[in-house]
Amino acid sequence: MNQKVIMLGNEAIARGAYEAGVKVSAAYPGTPSTEISENLVKYKDDIYAEWSPNEKVATEVAIGASVSGVRSMACMKHVGLNVAADPLYTVSYMGVNGGLVVIVADDPGLYSSQNEQDTRMVARAAQVPVLEPSDSMEAKEFMKLAYEISENFDRPVVFRTTTRLAHSQGLVELCDRVEPEDKPYEKDIRKNVMMPGNAKLRHIEIEKRNLELAEAANTMAINKVEMNNTKIGVITSGIPYQYVKEAIPNASVLKLGMVNPLPKKLIEEFAQKVETLYIVEELDPVIEEQVKSWGVKAIGKEIFTVQGEYSANMIREAILGEKADVKAPAQVPGRPPILCPGCPHRSVYHVLNKLKIHAAGDIGCYTLGAVAPLSVVDTTICMGASISSLHGMEKAKGKDYIKNWVAVIGDSTFLHTGVNSLMNMMYNRATGTVMILDNSTTGMTGHQDHAATGKTLLGEPTYAIDIPALCRAIGVKNVVEVNAFDIEKLEKVVKEEVAKDEVSVIITKSPCVLLDKSKKPVYIAHEDKCKKCGMCMKPGCPAMTRNADGTIHIDDTMCTGCGLCETLCKFEAIELVEAGDR
Repeated sequence: MNQKVIMLGNEAIARGAYEAGVKVSAAYPGTPSTEISENLVKYKDDIYAEWSPNEKVATEVAIGASVSGVRSMACMKHVGLNVAADPLYTVSYMGVNGGLVVIVADDPGLYSSQNEQDTRMVARAAQVPVLEPSDSMEAKEFMKLAYEISENFDRPVVFRTTTRLAHSQGLVELCDRVEPEDKPYEKDIRKNVMMPGNAKLRHIEIEKRNLELAEAANTMAINKVEMNNTKIGVITSGIPYQYVKEAIPNASVLKLGMVNPLPKKLIEEFAQKVETLYIVEELDPVIEEQVKSWGVKAIGKEIFTVQGEYSANMIREAILGEKADVKAPAQVPGRPPILCPGCPHRSVYHVLNKLKIHAAGDIGCYTLGAVAPLSVVDTTICMGASISSLHGMEKAKGKDYIKNWVAVIGDSTFLHTGVNSLMNMMYNRATGTVMILDNSTTGMTGHQDHAATGKTLLGEPTYAIDIPALCRAIGVKNVVEVNAFDIEKLEKVVKEEVAKDEVSVIITKSPCVLLDKSKKPVYIAHEDKCKKCGMCMKPGCPAMTRNADGTIHIDDTMCTGCGLCETLCKFEAIELVEAGDR
């Protein structure tokens, strides 16, 4: 097969897994990694792929498949690797049977994340090799190489990508799928049971394997030297390689496809051939610190930032001192992120704002409740932390302190790690109120299914976790379900539940407005009836604006017909109309 197609980096990774003969994939959606699993569905006849409740579970599923003898993978974003760290560190000691690859998407520039951590640092600590492609074609080919390295060196492999690679397109040549024979399973307690005595022996073994891998890295084709003018030499990897080639095309470049372990001999030889050596890497000085520790003179973070994405202009200015002639961008109004028109979270936050209740927040669309005019969410830490942090507040300050606090968390995030936190509240005799904002999807990453939606990654029907029943099974006596847009009932329920001296759970059950693609009725505002009180404007719906005279206008191209504004208007100035009657 010699067909060439344009593919996103994530799409190419999925194709690489298919061509490598992968049989099992598990993941939790998280930008910028989500599309990998969504593209694996194309190969459902050959690859079993699932959404797991969280990244730890996904990694353990992949490990189990590897132990049984097949090639497997787990996919996640960089903060998901924190959740998966426990099994990753241990499988590093175990090694593999069938090849095992953990794909991790970093987010330089913080486009959709709460931190900018560097996966290479985590992988180094876990003593796991790391491959990093620089374009879509390499993304596909490196996947196949990752499985060869995994099986040849008995190591799990981390496959690092970044937002720019994941979501940019490149030319990819399609190849046929390779069907490696399943590795026979052989019971091996010393290798696969990580009790202390066995782990000590395995630690010695992986140190040997890592030394072998480091030596092999010196001759791997993915670590390649491009000799040009020797006045400037650059060591780089991943997407920054593309910026280097654009900014200083005549420089000599050592492009690293394997960034852990580093090819020490190759780097030292390259350094001797150039007059001035630069190390260009986004985020942390992972390569730089190692190279300098060997006594190699190089320039790196002295002139480059540890924050955000790089660019060709940045590199050109830092190395050559040439400022790009770039016109200042046009001055446009700021556009802070806001909840969509018709989002059920908006009505929930409107009620909490009215009651002057603070919210310990979590990761998801509902984080946007922190910004004006809703201004309810006070904290956002990580997945599941809303419930745990509320518990910590109570134990620090007492139950009266949290009478004007709630924890807010989404349905997918609740199943990810919120369940554990709620168990902790029950076990340790807490009294807080948890609000599960159930919009029937994993919203912020693009509407992926989860364990409570009744559909798998493949769209097949399956058992749907009953979240209210789950809460009751944990021991919560006070579990109340309410429509998010029934603000009168919601207000009553919130008042009642936060006043209780025991754990309570409020589940606001209203689907994400973007799930229903059908044409919806809309609302119109009658200017002659409008009293200019502004009550309907308080939730901050982007479909609503003020006219010059202070009356309200509703943009019928944005209105989703949720009805929140009509509920808030006491003067019948807002009317529901059918979409065809506008």
